[in-house]
Amino acid sequence: MNTTQPGDGSSQRRAVETRAVAWLAARRTLIDPAEATPGRVLFARKALIETAFLVGLRARLDPEALDGDYAALLDQVEEIAARPSYRELIARDEAALLLYAGTYAALRLCGREDPEFRQLITQAAAGGYAAAFERIPYRQLDLLHTLELCDVPHTLPAVDDVLPFTLLCNRPNVVKLTDRDIYALTHTLFYATDFGLREPRWPRDFDPDTVVELLEALLVLTLGQQNADLVGELLCCLLCLGVRDSEEGRRAWEFLTAVQEADGRVNGPPGVVHPGLADGDEAYRHWATGYHTTIVAALAALLDRSPRVVRRSRPAAPKPRQAVEQPLRRAVVWLADTSRRHAPAASLPAAAAVAHAAGALGEPELARPLLLDFSERLADADAEVWQGHGMEVVGEFANGLRTHGITCASLDLFLKSTAAAVELLDRVPPQAAHNVQRLVGLGLLTPQRATALTGGAEAPHPAPETAVTELPGAWKDYHLGHIAGFVRDSARAGQAQHRITRDAISFLLAQQSSCGAFGRPAHDDPSHRERTLMSWTQSTVTALAAVHTARGAVLTDT
Repeated sequence: MNTTQPGDGSSQRRAVETRAVAWLAARRTLIDPAEATPGRVLFARKALIETAFLVGLRARLDPEALDGDYAALLDQVEEIAARPSYRELIARDEAALLLYAGTYAALRLCGREDPEFRQLITQAAAGGYAAAFERIPYRQLDLLHTLELCDVPHTLPAVDDVLPFTLLCNRPNVVKLTDRDIYALTHTLFYATDFGLREPRWPRDFDPDTVVELLEALLVLTLGQQNADLVGELLCCLLCLGVRDSEEGRRAWEFLTAVQEADGRVNGPPGVVHPGLADGDEAYRHWATGYHTTIVAALAALLDRSPRVVRRSRPAAPKPRQAVEQPLRRAVVWLADTSRRHAPAASLPAAAAVAHAAGALGEPELARPLLLDFSERLADADAEVWQGHGMEVVGEFANGLRTHGITCASLDLFLKSTAAAVELLDRVPPQAAHNVQRLVGLGLLTPQRATALTGGAEAPHPAPETAVTELPGAWKDYHLGHIAGFVRDSARAGQAQHRITRDAISFLLAQQSSCGAFGRPAHDDPSHRERTLMSWTQSTVTALAAVHTARGAVLTDT
């Protein structure tokens, strides 16, 4: 990996570009379809157009003449494109028009016009199929943008007319986006902004400021996954929008600089090349798995330094209003009513969640019937019942009882014996500090004694239940508890308004049924359904209570 020390950011980024282009130029024969084995020809054509496009963008974004490695790459592209065996395939495979039009566009942008090549592109575009067969919106934008760079006439709609139908302009939920979706978003922005050279005409009801927030949220995910290809493309998109003062953009630059290898290569993500394509050829595999990500890194540096790319300050993050109070109240009512039909020893976590959420709502009476019922049924419970649930659950349940002045003999005995046992200790481990503070809150331990037991150190926050990078998988596998755990931890950490947290909340809210429970078990057995719904609703109630509390605290501070 590159070991460049921190210094001038612009010079570091220019060095990223220089090394990347040098690495590509040294391996430029690998983009020649004529030199590829039959199974690698299509891959070579794809690499050819992407390399050509980088060179074409260099000509557009930098007023200086091409030289050195860029010139070597251009010469290679021109040599390949001059062969009838390459260019005449346009007439034989019109569906692959983009594979050839992009090559022509790059030559044209570099001042190497080729009238015969242009005629072949023009005929294919006018042939009633190549430009007309069905494409998903961002692929249609790809075609429109390429034909624009070719200056080839067509009767297709304008880029701005297609833009409203893209995933980007339809408020995607970050939690649900796959890698394929993220590529669709990045390429939409490339074409809509003409790589930072024009301002898109956004749909009327679309807030373009949300795009930066979306890109930054996706950078959090892809940086966590260490996917240099997507990190690079997302960074390019920020630059295409003119944003250079983004904290996530800064982290992306640090990451790309760190992972670039000494010779300029940037490794791509796993699965970028089918194992059979390399067929044991390590040198080829090394190139095939790195060429695209290396191009992306070079493009990011090129966009960063270009005097022609738009520049603007990062917009303020949007402040949408996301109501959780009513869904939370309905869920609390359902969970309280349902829990009373079950054995209290097993349903104690649900009761604790009800008590906690009712308190967060400022409506403790929602929990009173359940707390009265469970306190009576657990009056003679063995200590093992309380011990088995841990102090977080037991302490929350006890807080709920005390709010209403309800007593439970077995619980009081358990808590007193626990406090007495803690009093005998000299110190407690850091992970037990939260439990010590619960005993203080219940009046069973003095603050001074708690300080002596913990050494005065703040209790460490527990590790997040779900890492941010696990969210897409949790959504795909319908692990509502994992998503709820992420929301709870994020809200407690002051991130309730972050785009990723908001989108996770939106997903959870969409899972609430008319009865108030959360989740869709997709199971017909009534008892199995109810147990599953109780588990999911308990997790979601705790998460939404944390969100409600966090947002209330923000309003109070304001």
